[in-house]
Amino acid sequence: MSSTSDGLAPNSGTLKWKLFGMMVLEFFIWGAWLPLVFGYMSAIGFSSNQMAWIGSCFAIATIVGIFFSNQWADRTFSAERFMATSHLLGGLSMIGLFFTRDFYTFFVLMLVHSLCYVPTISVSNSLAFANLKNPTKEFGIIRMGGTIGWILAAWPFYFILGGKTGEDLIAAQSTMFLVSGAGSLLLAIYSLTLPHTPPQKAVSGERLAFLKAFSGLKIPFLAVLFVVTFIDATIHNGYFLFAGSFLEKAAKIPPQWITPVMSIGQIAEIATMVFLGVCLSKLGWKTTMIIGILGHAARYMVFAFMPDSQIVIILVQVLHGICYAFFFATVYIFIDKAFPKDIRSSAQGLFNLLILGIGDLAAKWFFLPLQERLTVDGVVDYKTLFLVPAGMSIAAALLLAVGFWPSKEITVDDNVPGTAPH
Repeated sequence: MSSTSDGLAPNSGTLKWKLFGMMVLEFFIWGAWLPLVFGYMSAIGFSSNQMAWIGSCFAIATIVGIFFSNQWADRTFSAERFMATSHLLGGLSMIGLFFTRDFYTFFVLMLVHSLCYVPTISVSNSLAFANLKNPTKEFGIIRMGGTIGWILAAWPFYFILGGKTGEDLIAAQSTMFLVSGAGSLLLAIYSLTLPHTPPQKAVSGERLAFLKAFSGLKIPFLAVLFVVTFIDATIHNGYFLFAGSFLEKAAKIPPQWITPVMSIGQIAEIATMVFLGVCLSKLGWKTTMIIGILGHAARYMVFAFMPDSQIVIILVQVLHGICYAFFFATVYIFIDKAFPKDIRSSAQGLFNLLILGIGDLAAKWFFLPLQERLTVDGVVDYKTLFLVPAGMSIAAALLLAVGFWPSKEITVDDNVPGTAPH
């Protein structure tokens, strides 16, 4: 039986718990600040334009990361040391935000944090894939730790902040940066205990990993997956732009219950991740991803045609788990099998460029103006608004069904090694 350089067998329980803990902390960092930061920035007097710039830091980081950070992770640093260094710097910048209320310093610190943090999402995936005996079946359970970490970070704040107003509320909100920063510093230390995962040397004379990752898009089925991922990422990010206002104004759900209702999707995501490996084995790549995409269409159709049915609106939130796990998590697993070892962090970063960066920006630039055009006298035509992403979901599913025909060597069964595209 093979083992890591730390002496842990690839399928050992200790190793799996270590990787699970890595995912818990990885998404704890993000979940501690993201749900609260826009309300906090508004409270301390930032303009909408300033908040837009700060909100774009993740997108900027995904673009920079594909050319630089992921390249270093693939070819220069071992994965665990890259994680440790990135989270050390990212954690210090996050703690700095606790003491900052002027825009320029705030923007710089958030940008530094994003530049350090965003690439670790790809690297943590790659590190897990490299050290699991059967990633297809096991990654879903490992990645489930990320959802748990997000909930552990985000939910307590809704109780901590309850009843506070004015400066007391602002002071309480600002502690999110300390919590997130502490989580980042803890993960920096924790990363040094992870299995040693050395950088991979170029296998075909190509020194720049990101160029080799981009060249993979010349292969038709990867190009189709790239386009579909962009569409699905736009739809996914768009949901969070108007779901809150829809639940309050149209579905008449009390404001204090909106976050718990939306969190049903996160709980469902945990359950879905447990069964992802089994579903992949039974259904295959394409069918699993199509189901994930069509989950968006089903949810938006319910919103469009049944806005007064609170029970149905609440229950349909469980589709979030299917939407995320069946598409995005499956994409991460597929990319790990479809690209060569020496560029896998860059390949993960390439698709994160869509999921966290371009897709997020596209959602803001497309759906927010669309919602404004569909608003008359303060009333939003939600039916028309939701039919647009529902139609996009169906179109993306059809494109995947027609154009996504991966090589037979890229098998769901990890007992038969997948080969890289060439």
